[in-house]
Amino acid sequence: MTIVEARKKLDAGEVSAVDLAKSYIATIKEKDTEIQAYIEVFEDVIAQAELADAKIAAGEATPLTGIPIAVKDNILIEGRTASAGSKILENYTATYDATVIQKLKDAGAVFLGRTNCDEFAMGSSTENSAHQLTKNPHDLTRVPGGSSGGSAASVAADMAMVALGSDTGGSIRQPASFCGTIGLKPTYGSVSRS
Repeated sequence: MTIVEARKKLDAGEVSAVDLAKSYIATIKEKDTEIQAYIEVFEDVIAQAELADAKIAAGEATPLTGIPIAVKDNILIEGRTASAGSKILENYTATYDATVIQKLKDAGAVFLGRTNCDEFAMGSSTENSAHQLTKNPHDLTRVPGGSSGGSAASVAADMAMVALGSDTGGSIRQPASFCGTIGLKPTYGSVSRS
């Protein structure tokens, strides 16, 4: 299901944000032990989805309200761990939201969890994470690319509707290509890197 299709179903009451969240959590439980795209699935996913459903019921939905999103492990969500794929930062708790996260929170998006990446986003295979080796969901003997390999693999395996990554030298575009998904690196300066 695309974001546009999900939005129509959410607005029509054919599906709830909680239904979507539960569906993705079930798929993660089924598939991620082999793929290892996620470092952490957040415990409050259903609570986030309930808030999104309340926004929808109140007529306050935005295009992303209730949409399940995975987040690369180098993007800060206040109060959550952000290790950038490194043991050095394995216990670092973000003290603020990245700009993109604040905008998504304001929109009512549902954050599923943190996805694996090459340590400090320096790699092209997601084999260089201090946490685990992420595999390509289309062929578990192959890499998903990197450094946003966990994000690309989560979307390709239908374990997230959409995922955030970061791209300096191909870290969104290359894993998207490897995993057969769409990856977009915005024009430099058009999206905040804060």
